[in-house]
Amino acid sequence: MELWGAVLRALLTGPGRRGGTLGRAFSSRRPRLPQAGRSAIELVSQWAAVFEKRGVPEPRESSEYIVAHVLGAKTFQSLRPALRSKPLTPWQLRCVQELSRRRLQRMPVQYILGEWDFHGLSLKMAPPVFIPRPETEELVEWVLEEEAQKPRAGGARGGPLILEVGCGSGAISLSLLSQLPQSRVLAVDKAGAAVSLALENAQRLQLQDRIRITALDVTLEGSWTHLLPWGPVDLLVSNPPYVFRQDMALLAPEICRSLFLEVDPRHPELVGSWLRSRPGLALELAAVRRDCCGRPRFLHIRRSGPQGGCPVDAGPAPQPAGGPG
Repeated sequence: MELWGAVLRALLTGPGRRGGTLGRAFSSRRPRLPQAGRSAIELVSQWAAVFEKRGVPEPRESSEYIVAHVLGAKTFQSLRPALRSKPLTPWQLRCVQELSRRRLQRMPVQYILGEWDFHGLSLKMAPPVFIPRPETEELVEWVLEEEAQKPRAGGARGGPLILEVGCGSGAISLSLLSQLPQSRVLAVDKAGAAVSLALENAQRLQLQDRIRITALDVTLEGSWTHLLPWGPVDLLVSNPPYVFRQDMALLAPEICRSLFLEVDPRHPELVGSWLRSRPGLALELAAVRRDCCGRPRFLHIRRSGPQGGCPVDAGPAPQPAGGPG
């Protein structure tokens, strides 16, 4: 079990808040779920009330996005009036309940839905890659405004060669590519998950021929030499993590790191005892989920305390293993 400690310390080091009881993690209490035969309008109202009671931010919007997603729409407002008042099928109701439970665990809506719009583009979103903020669209707009004022010059094809450092999901790079038809992009990120997600988004948007996405940690000495074959770049754009260390503990749970594990059915009790014996780690076993055979198989470990203080390298929370898409 000491190996567990080493893994947890490596993943979850950083200041945390003590407090809370582990008994809460195994509580059998669940929110009162909407009954079968409810319409979309009724479900939105009922889940919004549950979210508000549990302190989930933007309860109404969260509920509307989830119900609309299950019904095949991006927004609740885009649903036809007849579809809003039509009772959901048992399968649709189960989907709403499952996705809503994830929201109660403070999983971001973007991860729950698996995609999100950014600057007019529909991008796939998946943990642990950061979700682009709406304000980042203003950065894209600024770059586009500056480019519009320049005479045609730059890259070999008549458009700018753009370097993005820390591309994440590829939101910035792909937005610029879509608006600057002659541009090319070199996007780098030190996280392999980000590189894979950005490439998938580029392929979804059929922009993969004009972008090169590669894993590179620019903080390492001499790493820039790997970019030399590309020659001079015309633009460098970046939206790196910028939260101050002292502000980490104040972040909402949606953007604090959670740890989800698949384990042997004998491990949950051992892990729970091990964490209780080490309160200094400020970690708690938040939930245990059973697999399709009814065996305790999946663990959710998080920061303890009312606000669940975040580690220094806080990142988004991945979804539980084995959950529906």
